[in-house]
Amino acid sequence: MRRPGVTAVLAAAALLAAGCSSDGEGLGDRRRSGSPTSATSSASGRPSPTESAAPDRGSAKVVRTVATGIESPWGIAPLPEGDLLVSSRDSGKIYRVAADSGKTTEVGSVPGVSPGGEGGLLGLAVPPDFATGRMIYAYFTTASDNRVARLLYDPDRPAGDQLGAPDTIFRGIPKGTVHNGGRIAFGPDKMLYVGTGEGGDRGLAQDKESFGGKILRMTPDGEPVHGNPDADSVVYSYGHRNVQGLAWDGDKRLWAGEFGQDTWDELNLIEPNGNYGWPEAEGRAGKEGLIDPVEQWKPAEASPSGIAYAKGSIWMAGLRGERLWRIPLRGKKPVAEPQAFLEGKYGRLRTVVATDDGGLWLTTSNTDGRGDPGDKDDRILRVEIS
Repeated sequence: MRRPGVTAVLAAAALLAAGCSSDGEGLGDRRRSGSPTSATSSASGRPSPTESAAPDRGSAKVVRTVATGIESPWGIAPLPEGDLLVSSRDSGKIYRVAADSGKTTEVGSVPGVSPGGEGGLLGLAVPPDFATGRMIYAYFTTASDNRVARLLYDPDRPAGDQLGAPDTIFRGIPKGTVHNGGRIAFGPDKMLYVGTGEGGDRGLAQDKESFGGKILRMTPDGEPVHGNPDADSVVYSYGHRNVQGLAWDGDKRLWAGEFGQDTWDELNLIEPNGNYGWPEAEGRAGKEGLIDPVEQWKPAEASPSGIAYAKGSIWMAGLRGERLWRIPLRGKKPVAEPQAFLEGKYGRLRTVVATDDGGLWLTTSNTDGRGDPGDKDDRILRVEIS
């Protein structure tokens, strides 16, 4: 297994054959074939007696538009003070958005970002020691690969010049015109998790020597973590097509949202060394050795990017589906069919993040080249949920 400092073989940059779900905008017949239903994955088990079920039905209401006019927003990282850091995929810039007033200030540009197709400046994450280290982490596409770097953030410097030089901690993730993954997040164990795509080369998802089509788990320095399935590898799970959503529930279980191709988008419960099937399976296949999704949707109704956990449910933002999905849970299982909100009201929805007080931050994604932007796009919304 290659170490993080060795560049992986780059994935093809071309689209997949007709039918490819490029952020939910692919070809092929995507008519609804019935509502998604709950199912038990191989990761499922009986909930403990202390685990209470979320209500079958909930609510979601946009109570405030926090900010408008943001170009191609992708990642959101809440700061300990309450404000938000927001990445702009196509400009390579990071902005700070005041959570109370919505005032938007340019933090700076990330050097080396090479936007194109679905690539550019993607996920952001703030480490647990941010208050002392003032470092932020960014996932971005370069001319040769996708990589993760950390940058010193100094808000006392002039606007637009508040970022230090990037310190690349991990490189060699395959890039492509499509399927660049890009979500990064620090888990309850204080390790960094990275969702990747196979860059349009579907065979990489099953190749454990490739970082494409995987969920990676690494130290804040980009090294494999003791306890990973392979002690010398950052690969945590594999067989993914394009992971852009990562979230942990109240019992520290990792969930991931994933783009399908023509048939099924997925919500998966992640197990170490789990094989999630792509390209051998899409959606529930019931094949030995493969882990079925906990929930699945027709891509026209979902094309999921960000997910969050709040008030006992997974909340999933839909791009092509233009809606916010709620999946109520008890432990590892849904307790009712998913419930959709905001359908078509705000256009494409990219990133959803839980707030400290039990609500959600939600971004639109209408200026990403696939939407129909209005005068105020793109926006950051504050959502009240139950």
